Amino acid sequence: MNTIDPLNELAFTRASALTRRHFLQRCNAGLGALALGQLAGQSASAADTKPSAEMQLPMYAPKAKQVIYLHMAGSPPQHEMFDYKPELMKHHLKPCPQEFIEGKTFAFIKGRPKLLGSIYDFQQYGESGAWVSETMPHLAKHVDDLCFIKSMHTDQFNHAPAQLLLHTGSSQFGGASMGSWITYGLGSMNNNLPGYMVMVSGGKNPSGGKSLWGSSFLPSVYQGVQCRAKGDPILYVSNPEGMSRKVRRKSLDALSKLNRLELQQYQDPETLTRIEQYELAYRMQVSVPGVMNISKESPETLSKYGAKPGEASFANNCLLARRLIEQGTRFVQLFDWGWDIHGTAKVDDLETQFPQKCRETDQPISALLTDLKERGLLEETLVIWGGEFGRTPMNEARGGSKFLGRDHHPDCFTTWMAGGGVKPGITYGTTDDLGYSVVDNPVHVRDFQATIQHLLGLDPHKHSFPYQGLNQRLIGPTASPKVVHDILA
Repeated sequence: MNTIDPLNELAFTRASALTRRHFLQRCNAGLGALALGQLAGQSASAADTKPSAEMQLPMYAPKAKQVIYLHMAGSPPQHEMFDYKPELMKHHLKPCPQEFIEGKTFAFIKGRPKLLGSIYDFQQYGESGAWVSETMPHLAKHVDDLCFIKSMHTDQFNHAPAQLLLHTGSSQFGGASMGSWITYGLGSMNNNLPGYMVMVSGGKNPSGGKSLWGSSFLPSVYQGVQCRAKGDPILYVSNPEGMSRKVRRKSLDALSKLNRLELQQYQDPETLTRIEQYELAYRMQVSVPGVMNISKESPETLSKYGAKPGEASFANNCLLARRLIEQGTRFVQLFDWGWDIHGTAKVDDLETQFPQKCRETDQPISALLTDLKERGLLEETLVIWGGEFGRTPMNEARGGSKFLGRDHHPDCFTTWMAGGGVKPGITYGTTDDLGYSVVDNPVHVRDFQATIQHLLGLDPHKHSFPYQGLNQRLIGPTASPKVVHDILA
């Protein structure tokens, strides 16, 4: 096999594949700046020649090295979980103030709705005195490790666009996912595993689909690899029936030679990416089954998470997330579907579906935080929890429904973070007495993205990739997104 260093090979291939048009598109500052860069000993193509998911150096000393992102697809109602509003309870089922709905567009609310106080009791916990409802008793024990952001807001009030904006930086399809940006910037910490792993629970993919973990214009080696808790951990990674590992190796060697002939002919850098993905898949055949086999965990650990080997569940995925972090996976993304609490029937109401989702997730998240802390992993692992937007303080009552539920609300919602360089035991930002608008310290989803990248040692304003004549960034093209320094430890 060819023994040329893949780093140098890909750099050379990409350089030789550049046409004059490509050159002029990517020469953002002109030939003079290019010459100056060369005189300064800088590589003009350094940002565009990363060959693989190998570990890269951060731009500056990071607080976090890895990420576990727990996305509750459909968006949990913050009023029933963390944003305690006694004033709202006083006005339970009373007509909503007219100024709340004047000129406002909602996804489903029509006419003048009624206010809806939380139907669950709240208590203060820990030294921080954070308010948590009775629906999350296990997580309540961890409030002094959590940083609550209650002033999150977004531009979108429908699921798919809001999820895409949060995870790819664009409300339309075509953006690269946050996990892809992180692994593009930092690479993987384990050559035998993908740097970006994704697991889905709840029976459905999130509304934004698999684009939420796609790499788009970034090299495809940085896209998320979806894993399953039941059956083969990763589809198509196992050898076909009758093929031994030795035969598989020979077939890959032959395929590599063919791909390199294609590379010489067409000079497409993605061909090298394809070669690397085949090789990674070969290595994963040995590494993945061991990592994904939670039956190796003790009965006590399985009980702590509520995990059951062989089943597909959020609990199993939380335990797998810890195992992947231990093995050096850079970015682990968990999507849990079923949090779209509109109140049209028992399948999406506050009295039946919502507490069921809380029971499914409360214990596993608590166990995950405990495990990370006990194993010394929490300090370098950023754990993120949240949805794509918030919920209204009004009852939706779509079509006259008697079930209780809340409509989509982009103006304020709650997210929490733990570990990885964020201040523990604090609450940042507040909403008004009814939980309708942000009162102070607003955090837009782009600020949130900027802060996550900063915690990992990446400058969100400089971390970019040239595509379609722009230096594309997760945070978008403007200078307005800011790092929320007040929540940093």
